[in-house]
Amino acid sequence: MFSMQTLQTVFSITGISVILTLIISLAEKKLNDYGIVKISINEGSREFEVEGGQTLLGTLAENKIFIPSACGGKATCGLCKLQIHSGAGPLLPTEEPYLTPQERENDFRLACQVKVKGDMVLEIPEELFNIKEFIASVEVLDDLTHDIKLVRLKLPEGEEVKFKAGQFMQFYTKPYGKIKEKVFRAYSISSVPSEQDHLEFCIRQVPDGVCTTYVHTVLEEGDDVAVSGPYGDFYYRGDTPTMILAGAGSGLAPLRSLILDNIEKGVTADMYLYFGAQSQRDLYYMDLFQELEEKYDNFHFIPCLSQPDPNEPWDGEVGRVNPPIQRDFKDADGSQIEGYLCGSPAFLASVRQTMVDLGIPSSQIYYDEF
Repeated sequence: MFSMQTLQTVFSITGISVILTLIISLAEKKLNDYGIVKISINEGSREFEVEGGQTLLGTLAENKIFIPSACGGKATCGLCKLQIHSGAGPLLPTEEPYLTPQERENDFRLACQVKVKGDMVLEIPEELFNIKEFIASVEVLDDLTHDIKLVRLKLPEGEEVKFKAGQFMQFYTKPYGKIKEKVFRAYSISSVPSEQDHLEFCIRQVPDGVCTTYVHTVLEEGDDVAVSGPYGDFYYRGDTPTMILAGAGSGLAPLRSLILDNIEKGVTADMYLYFGAQSQRDLYYMDLFQELEEKYDNFHFIPCLSQPDPNEPWDGEVGRVNPPIQRDFKDADGSQIEGYLCGSPAFLASVRQTMVDLGIPSSQIYYDEF
């Protein structure tokens, strides 16, 4: 049995712990209470007051100013760079890899990492004020492969979205399960710009991915979804007679939009689509691209499987997309070619190097890295 002295000691320690917890809680509340602060944008052309404490990215979004961020504010994409002339605080280690010495000298910071703690003066490119938020309804949810879903969103009656083929939208979830806050991620638009009353995406299930799990396990047809955009500089330039388009997995989405848009507009450039997948079960839109190849002389489709299933017929390319690209363009004039890529960072780095080795200027190779 516990002695009276032992019990008194236990109660004393417990009491001290409770008091310390209360003090820490009150201190955190006090330290994080930044009050009302003023945000001044573009030399005072836009000003508003907000309650401090959130990231600048989140604060701007709450005020309907949407800054591109493919990673959902995790400091892994570097797209949310803004010039912040005052009020940003010291540069954080999480920002350093994404800012060049010149950008640091010119007050560029990552909006997802900067906390709004006091009055701020910043610059935002005017074109970003044209980005809109849409509340759309899920019109179609369909399995394209075992881990990629087609998500088709219908915009409200009378609303339209204008975008360039290849651009992306930010897709917002709602709280679900153990996820208590809404999050957002960037997904490329796979539909064509001429279809302005809806948006289509090809969303692959990422293990433990907060947003992709929401799409694959929670989202249902008829649900409302918030999206904002369009964003991105990945679109057709049209400066050369030949295009090499290379994608892997759900990276096929923006390439589909680019190809269909070019065909609609009568673009005569030769388009070579190299699609990398692991096995037959990872292929999708095969019928569409094979039909386009048969119908249009300037479109060529080259699917490549790195590990084809020996039990299923396959007479296409085996391996990565790099060797077929090297073979098909070894004697070509690289200055007359543009590259359009979408896939994982490793995929992009590998294919970009292959293209540079073929003499294609890096300034003519376009991609969005998610």
